[in-house]
Amino acid sequence: MTFRVCVYCGSRHGVRASYAAAARAIGAEIGRRGWQLVYGGGRVGLMGEAADAALAAGARVVGVIPQTLREREVGHLGLHELHVVPTMHLRKQMMAERADAFVALPGGIGTLEELYEVWTWRQLGYHDQPIGLLNVDGYYDALLRFMSRSVDEGFLAPTQHALLQVDTDPAALLDRLHRLAASGGREDDYSRI
Repeated sequence: MTFRVCVYCGSRHGVRASYAAAARAIGAEIGRRGWQLVYGGGRVGLMGEAADAALAAGARVVGVIPQTLREREVGHLGLHELHVVPTMHLRKQMMAERADAFVALPGGIGTLEELYEVWTWRQLGYHDQPIGLLNVDGYYDALLRFMSRSVDEGFLAPTQHALLQVDTDPAALLDRLHRLAASGGREDDYSRI
């Protein structure tokens, strides 16, 4: 069975060229490995960069976009599958159901919301897929410090914090997520990484 990676990222490029480069790198790595990319279905911003790179590298690419955003984000018409759904809730549900692992790249509040939702679902046992964060040029440093403070202040258990796999290298992060998915994502497997 093909390994399916759900990528969350911005519908904008951001100010640093490294963000787009990272989106292209993750898409190319997914394609190089013969895996499938699942993402938000847009052709613009980092979403478009990741999708185009995955397609160019031979990956099967599946997009899920809500009807209200289809025109705004201009749905990518070159995908293997583009699902147009009526709500954001159905979009996130369909993406999650089609994923074996999740990766967040730089993005705005939508990316953060998607990351936190699958992280919460994982914590609550709604799925056991691994979750990764690609920290490009320190984009997420402040967020990671805040999450460590949440642990220090007693609002987040260290085991829950450890569910988020963080790396700066796309290939290394994908390797780790694939290993965790193959092991069934058991808690004890996270402690050995």
